[in-house]
Amino acid sequence: MKGRVVVLGTYRGREAAALVVDGQLQDLLIEAGEAAGYAPSAILRGVLDRQMKGQGGAFVKLPDGQKGFLRETKGLAPGQPVIVQVSGFAEPGKALPVTTRLLFKGHLAIVTPSAPGLNISRRIREAEDRSRLEALATDGMQGSEFGLIMRSAAALAGDDEIAGEIARMRELAEAVSGDLNGGPELLVDAASPHEGAARDWSDPAPDEVAEGEEAFARHGVEEMIDAVLSPVVKLPGGANMAIEPTRALIAIDVNTGPDTSPAASLKANIAAARDLPRQLRLRGLGGQVTVDFAPMPKRDRATLDQQLRVAFKGEAAETSLAGWTPLGNFELQRKRDRLPLATILGKGEP
Repeated sequence: MKGRVVVLGTYRGREAAALVVDGQLQDLLIEAGEAAGYAPSAILRGVLDRQMKGQGGAFVKLPDGQKGFLRETKGLAPGQPVIVQVSGFAEPGKALPVTTRLLFKGHLAIVTPSAPGLNISRRIREAEDRSRLEALATDGMQGSEFGLIMRSAAALAGDDEIAGEIARMRELAEAVSGDLNGGPELLVDAASPHEGAARDWSDPAPDEVAEGEEAFARHGVEEMIDAVLSPVVKLPGGANMAIEPTRALIAIDVNTGPDTSPAASLKANIAAARDLPRQLRLRGLGGQVTVDFAPMPKRDRATLDQQLRVAFKGEAAETSLAGWTPLGNFELQRKRDRLPLATILGKGEP
């Protein structure tokens, strides 16, 4: 299966979307249901609770008795209504991370109430396209204090389509941002898997969009997901890496397999580094990640560092590459932007 294919269907009775590129699963969205609570991008009205000294923020009372943790509390007082957006998933038993820096995301544009100014995606390089989009953005946001980001997909859209989306997103942002009357309430739900796929996987444009109840089976996505659910990832040359979530961190062990040649370790480690962002993304894993790479000379670490930087460049989830520990492991921190796939599918917590 060559090319870029977006598959919209169901998996185990849940709405799901898969992005397959040249026969390899690159991204996966599955409806979390009750396992998720409020998912990232959901916008809620909450009530500011007590300040947490030493933690740099305050708890927020959310709908259904849930709690959020807000870091931007300057000018806010306990008991005050506040509009917040879920910015990630929380560890079990902890408050949801929320922010007052709202983003109203559309397929072509993003309205930013707390960040004024008009911006065009850097991926749009043609001067004619940038001028056209800048004019549409200026017209669409005239008289508003909100900011606007034109996404790269806008370069391929018509003027009427762009203007219509800007108007809809602006109207929604203005209505929600000022809705401070009342108690905790869900104001804007998170996008469904199919909506998220249409919004975020359209640039570059897919070669095919497959839809239907049997779409996952027809395109082999079910078998691809089964592979992701296995803790062991096969790598070229018989090597492998084992990915095992624990309560404290994500532990990853890289093995060379039957190859005992001097170059085997570096080859296995480079293959693991290149595939690591995809594996974490598909599995919905975040937080602290510790990688025990196959033993290799210290002089090869610079080569592996470069491979890791290239691999994680452009990842949607914020990732910090901390580097090597005294014991020779590599550590990184990845934002918890998704619920673990195993949790969604009822495989339990570590």
